[in-house]
Amino acid sequence: MCAYNGRMRYTAVGLAALASVALAAPPRPVAPPEPTAIRARVGKSPLVMTATPRVAGAIHSLVWDGKEFVDSTDHGRQIQSASNFDCGAKFVPEVFNPTEAGSLADGAGPTSTSKLIESSARDNELMTLNRMAFWLKPGEKSDGHAARNAGPLSDHYVSKRVRIGYKDLPHAIEYRVAFVVPPGEKHTYAQFEAVTGYMPAEFGTFLRYDAKRNKLVPLSDGPGEQADPVVLSTASGDHAMGVYSPDQPSKRYEAAGYGRFRFATEKVVKWNCVFRVRAEPGKVVPGGAYAFRCFLVVGTAADCERAIGALRAEFESR
Repeated sequence: MCAYNGRMRYTAVGLAALASVALAAPPRPVAPPEPTAIRARVGKSPLVMTATPRVAGAIHSLVWDGKEFVDSTDHGRQIQSASNFDCGAKFVPEVFNPTEAGSLADGAGPTSTSKLIESSARDNELMTLNRMAFWLKPGEKSDGHAARNAGPLSDHYVSKRVRIGYKDLPHAIEYRVAFVVPPGEKHTYAQFEAVTGYMPAEFGTFLRYDAKRNKLVPLSDGPGEQADPVVLSTASGDHAMGVYSPDQPSKRYEAAGYGRFRFATEKVVKWNCVFRVRAEPGKVVPGGAYAFRCFLVVGTAADCERAIGALRAEFESR
C-alpha cells in the first residue's frame, strides 16, 4: 500500500470543511433505511433524484418527464464520484481507485463496500458524506494489472451537495463535491472524476457545446475526453443530460476535462467531468481536500444548450 509521511494541507473551501472532519474522527456509518429523494419542478415536469443506501448515497435514479436517466445496474453505473492515483508508480486506471458507490465485487448486489457516513435531504437539496471503497479488492486485476490497495475500503472520503435548480436556471443542477485524500499516501498524480453519469443506451446521441457558435453540435464516440462540455441525448432530443464546470480546465490539461463513452456490449453510455493534479518533480500530491463545482444540465437537448450557454455567460465573463 502506498504511503508517505506528510503534513496535511487544504487546497479548497466550502464542502471541503465538511469533508475534512472525516480525517480527524470518522463517525460510525449510519445509512438511512430507505432511499432519499429530492425534487423540484424543472420546466414542464417534476425532476426527482434518488440516492440509496445500496450504493452508499450515490445517485441511483434521476427521473424527468417520465424518463429514467440513470442506468444503475452494478455499483459503478450511477451519478457518482471517484478518484484514481498512481501510488508514485506508473499510472494505471482502476488499480488504486476509490469509488463512491462501491466496488466491482459488489456487482448488482443489495449492499456496498463503500460506507455512507451522513446523509440529509430537504426539498431540492441533498448532502452526503461517504467513505469510499476501492473499485478493486486486493488480488483482483483490471486489464491485467493488479490492485495496489491493501484492503477493500479506502481512507478516502467524498462529500457532495446536490441542489436542483440554480438561480433562474431550473434545468441546471448544482453539484459540489469534495474529495479528502489522506496524508499517509504517496502519489505524484491524482485524477478526480468529480462527477460521472451512466445513462441507458437510448441516450446515444453525443453532443458537445461549441462556444463559438453557442450551440450543441455532434460529437464523435471518441472514446475519451475533450475540452467542451458534453451532453448525451436521445435521438429525438426530447431527453438529454450533460455537464458543465466553471472549474475546467485543469492546469496542464487544457485539451481534456469532459469525457464521453459508449459501451455497446453493456448497453450503457457515460459522460464525465474530470480534474487532474500532477505534483512537481520530487514532490507528492498533498493530502487534504480537493473541491470542485459542476453543473448537471437536464431536460431536452435545447434546454441543456440554453443552460450551458447561460452558465458560461455567468462564469466565463468574470
